[in-house]
Amino acid sequence: MRRQFDAALYQRLVLSRDKTGIKELTQNGQILEIPEDTVKDPYVLEFLGLPEDKKYSETELEQKLIDKLEHFLLELGKGFAFIGRQVRFSFEEEHFRVDLVFYNRILQCFVLIDLKIGKLTHQDLGQMQMYVNYYDRFVKLEHENKTIGIVLCRKKNDAIVEITLPENNEQIFASKYLTVLPSKEELKKLIENKNDD
Repeated sequence: MRRQFDAALYQRLVLSRDKTGIKELTQNGQILEIPEDTVKDPYVLEFLGLPEDKKYSETELEQKLIDKLEHFLLELGKGFAFIGRQVRFSFEEEHFRVDLVFYNRILQCFVLIDLKIGKLTHQDLGQMQMYVNYYDRFVKLEHENKTIGIVLCRKKNDAIVEITLPENNEQIFASKYLTVLPSKEELKKLIENKNDD
């Protein structure tokens, strides 16, 4: 609870457009029914200790997340179990690696996370679609639900995400991450911008 307070959970909820959903959340807790229920935007990774303006590689970001896995699992939310990092799969003599693989016990599905230290591109979403398709066709068991893919990026353009993914998308998500909590002024600006929408 202390970490959620420190991570500005209240402020993140205030920024939400779904006020009814927030009221239900305060009364019933988080209920996971559909894949979208597991995905946050943004994820707050302040526990990594990375300054906002520091240059780092995707490998360094991944290592920091593994070093602080317990904290990352708390940020992900309910029901997540860690499966592996740099999980390799191959087909037609080509090799691919998924940065982080989790399993969500509540939704009974794999959750794949691809880390991007820059701005999200449509190619990143296409790559994740391939990873998800592979897991759905060759890894998941018959009784398990469809795989969820999350591209975790530093910056994203919602229009690119909307145009790249199908309208009825329930499997691929793009979420920003923050390595530091926003300042009071930045938070006020975000709230004002959300209220204008």
